[in-house]
Amino acid sequence: MKRAIAIIGIVTCAMVSVFAQPAARYETPAGQRVRFAPVDIYMDSGSRALAAYQFELKALSGDVQIVGVEGGAHPAFRQPPYYDPAALANNRIIIAAFNTGSDLLTGHTRVATVHLRIVGDAEPEYEVKLMAAADAEGDKIPAEITYAKGEQK
Repeated sequence: MKRAIAIIGIVTCAMVSVFAQPAARYETPAGQRVRFAPVDIYMDSGSRALAAYQFELKALSGDVQIVGVEGGAHPAFRQPPYYDPAALANNRIIIAAFNTGSDLLTGHTRVATVHLRIVGDAEPEYEVKLMAAADAEGDKIPAEITYAKGEQK
């Protein structure tokens, strides 16, 4: 049901406005290398049209700070997804997006990119967990989520 997707969107927007915090200030430890890198998030919904998703991304190791989130490759999810700023603590983020249009994605597509600030030379390890995936009727669909690390020069 499109109504269920709309309710998810309203709740997500409410969470963002309630938990909104000023931007964090990042200080570079003396003598430490600092770099920025993206983590691309991919969803594979097979032949089913993906209308809504929610996932959690965690940094399991490394000194990582989340500094930005951008939308995906498909027009249905090109706008930056919603996220809970309060969930940015402890090197993790919960992200959700929905689209009630008719041009929805199917198959394997990048749905979001999370930009990170990494301190030190250690290569962080990540975990991504799909919390929900739904079609335009609001019904749960089977989907797989993966990520790919990148390095910005």
